[in-house]
Amino acid sequence: MKQKVDSNNRDNISRTDAYFTFFLNHSDILWSFLASMVSRNAGWNMCDLEGKWFSQILKKETRKQLFLTYERANWLIFQDAYPQLLLYEYSTNLNTPMFHLLRYFNVSPFMINEWEYYWREKNKRRLMTALIINEQNVIQKPVIEHPIYYKKVFHSILFALQDYFHFSAVVFPTCQGELYGASVYGFQEVDNRINLGKRLADILFAPEVFGKVFHFAKTTAHSGSRYDYEQYINTKERATPLLRETYPVMKHHIHLPNEWTKHRRVRNKWFKQEIIHQHPWRMTDWYLHKQKQIRVCIMLYKLLRINKRI
Repeated sequence: MKQKVDSNNRDNISRTDAYFTFFLNHSDILWSFLASMVSRNAGWNMCDLEGKWFSQILKKETRKQLFLTYERANWLIFQDAYPQLLLYEYSTNLNTPMFHLLRYFNVSPFMINEWEYYWREKNKRRLMTALIINEQNVIQKPVIEHPIYYKKVFHSILFALQDYFHFSAVVFPTCQGELYGASVYGFQEVDNRINLGKRLADILFAPEVFGKVFHFAKTTAHSGSRYDYEQYINTKERATPLLRETYPVMKHHIHLPNEWTKHRRVRNKWFKQEIIHQHPWRMTDWYLHKQKQIRVCIMLYKLLRINKRI
């Protein structure tokens, strides 16, 4: 299991593919498909930093720091979640629950209990919600509250721009050129991210959305470039690069076991079924509008900088 986790946790593309492959084999674990689509978005955000537009206004060190923030969160979630998926697979093969072994992978007691509950009750939606709750708490202390990320990323002026345009927006593309998804403000708050995850799940598994997004995922290889889906919106130009041609494989370490339940209680509201969508699911027009806004802002910024020099 550890070898499989390490092999598939190589980079954003290997993680995305591992989540999706698992879903193809275990379609009852809805979270694995949601995770694969959110992971695609993380890869697109990473490659945006070295793309045509952001590279013009963000310094190299700033772009590196933002990349490491995405990468670290992506890696930590996979390192925690993928052993859970593998143990479920082994449990189904053996026809006996093996979730007690999750403690050897530093998985929270919260998730051990949830997997045992799922084994008995087969409540797919509850398990998906539990995994959303877990993943957002897993990254809270080591990423969101980490002193370096806290100071250099989440409390910077540049993050306000990134939070508004990309960091908090997740899109689910289709081969018809439609985009579905949702966005959130206040990314630093775990409650907001859990709420976003629940809204995204509600959208992704809606009958009118699931089939189209699944077809996109099955037929479109993940490269890290937004051209993966912009090609279906009749975009001729590739404005963001390929991930594996842009970033090296990063080496990560877990310094301390991250048993988040020791310092944060599980809130009842996290499991509440009521989901309120603040904006329309269809995001195609929103996305195209935001892309134009970003480019105008960057051009204005560059113009002001040139005039200042003159």
